[in-house]
Amino acid sequence: MPEDLHHLIAARLRDDGQRYTSGRRRLVEALDRSGRPLTAAEVLEDGELAQSSAYRNLSVLEGCGVVHRVSGADEFGRFELAEDLTEHHHHHLICTSCGSVADVTVAEDLERSLEAAMVEVASTTGFRPDHHRLDLLGRCASCL
Repeated sequence: MPEDLHHLIAARLRDDGQRYTSGRRRLVEALDRSGRPLTAAEVLEDGELAQSSAYRNLSVLEGCGVVHRVSGADEFGRFELAEDLTEHHHHHLICTSCGSVADVTVAEDLERSLEAAMVEVASTTGFRPDHHRLDLLGRCASCL
């Protein structure tokens, strides 16, 4: 994980009156290593944080815009680093059977088509979008 990313995260937390504690750093590093959104329970699997501490810290990181919550098809929220920190724009495949969430990056021409569709919808409704996110719901290969 690049050290400059840690500096960006520390600054974002500081701007919100928070500190970049060792526990929060471990959460960020676990999310960075994962390559996919993780539930709080999955983040806790390394055993380095107490459950209450992890939930509280994920909430603080989400509130400061460091992590983003992805709602799956089950009752568990999943967390990933915010796209503006990683500069990795992606979408999600959400399994409606097991609840798993996988990141997927689409081809540039499809991304442009999504942007064009977003602009078209916005122009007819007066809505002003900031960005888009595409979540595909279905069944993963394991559940088929």
